[in-house]
Amino acid sequence: MRTDAGLSRLLAWMSPAFPTGAFGYSHGIEQAIHEGRVSDAESLIRWLEGVLELGAGWNDAVQLAEAHAAVTANDATRLVSAAELARALSPSAERLRESQAQGAAFLKAVEIGWPSPLLEPLHGQAAYCIAVGAAAGAHGVALTDALTGLLQSFAANLIGASLRLMPLGQTGAVAVLAALEPSILALVRRADVSSLDDLGGAAMLSDIAAMRHETLEPRLFLS
Repeated sequence: MRTDAGLSRLLAWMSPAFPTGAFGYSHGIEQAIHEGRVSDAESLIRWLEGVLELGAGWNDAVQLAEAHAAVTANDATRLVSAAELARALSPSAERLRESQAQGAAFLKAVEIGWPSPLLEPLHGQAAYCIAVGAAAGAHGVALTDALTGLLQSFAANLIGASLRLMPLGQTGAVAVLAALEPSILALVRRADVSSLDDLGGAAMLSDIAAMRHETLEPRLFLS
């Protein structure tokens, strides 16, 4: 159930000013641009659609929904299991560091401003999607809102990284974000009724780019 307080909290958590360190990660985009796979707005849209629909976007959404359900049911065992699964599903060392570091930073900031005993089973450590889902469940943020916030901010962060790596421009960045809106909304509708049985992906080029990025020199981003 959507509440004004829940929406206000979600907007704060998804703000670029919230200290998750998301600006330091490109999720393999830096490697894809280095290899020439992404070079303009059109190729960036195609790449991000693939990551959202077939890669981390979809799987993170499903896992957020699981964490939200676990906290809503006050099921600590289910929440810890979801956190362990999210860690195991990271396809590379960089992706694992990216997800866990952002999740830990997110939980630390949430515990300062919005403490809840329902988050204690995570011990301040969880993948970012699990952290957001758990916090949303603990603080009355509707699942659909949390899913929209996660996917929208994920896309926006990667577009922001691309701005620093290629001649996209602010106008181009806005056009890319607008073009991704249908994909994001469709994913929210699917993830809203998903279960862990729906996990799965086929964004292999994105995963390979993340692995290759581990040895890219020089580089601007941590992933």
